[in-house]
Amino acid sequence: MAFPDSIEATVSQAVEATKAAIADQQTLLQVELAIPELKPLPVAHQYLTQLPNLGAHVKIFFSDTGAAALAHREWPDISYELRGIEELIDPVQPQDQAFVFIAPTPVEVGRVEQICTLAGDRLCILFNPKLEDVSIIGIGMAGRQVRERFLSKIEPCYTFLPLEQGAVLRAYPDPWQIWWAATTEAGVSDDYQLLATEAQKPSGERLGEILAPTIANEQAYKPSLLEKMQIFLKALNQ
Repeated sequence: MAFPDSIEATVSQAVEATKAAIADQQTLLQVELAIPELKPLPVAHQYLTQLPNLGAHVKIFFSDTGAAALAHREWPDISYELRGIEELIDPVQPQDQAFVFIAPTPVEVGRVEQICTLAGDRLCILFNPKLEDVSIIGIGMAGRQVRERFLSKIEPCYTFLPLEQGAVLRAYPDPWQIWWAATTEAGVSDDYQLLATEAQKPSGERLGEILAPTIANEQAYKPSLLEKMQIFLKALNQ
């Protein structure tokens, strides 16, 4: 898999990874494009229009009815049912074939879990979710139960997590990949190189181990890089 050179390429990789996961009968999927300042609606629209038809009865859930109404205006070519996540008393009906959640927040984690549980073996896709805020789901027994009961069951079928000069990338069914653009006397290279692959999502500590030799070699060219990476890895582990 090549390193994506644009948002469009990233979305296309996410679509292909989703198709592969669906073909393997995975039903609880996560697509994460953790790109700063990325507006979820336009990218979610690109993603949904490239996916094969998910069925005649598909519900797309948003954090609130305002976001759903905005999508109604901006997505005239999407025929799926667009709803706020709390809008329906009975959000899952027998005729429903698939469910997509657009940028759900930690506030909605209980509702997302409820809908996915009621969906059974029907397809559920979480697009750019932000569900693991410890200040909301908790760090004690309750938070651990949510992670074990629901969050740990989600298959990360596509992840693009930017680093200072690269990214952590995963596209189902491939392993996790760490990519890096080297710093030279001429500046940061445009050529991204695959540094490592991991069977599981690398922790901040593991990323530090992988990147440390490369970063150390580049200090002559960019003295502040190590400090920036340390800040990033600390945030990643929170």
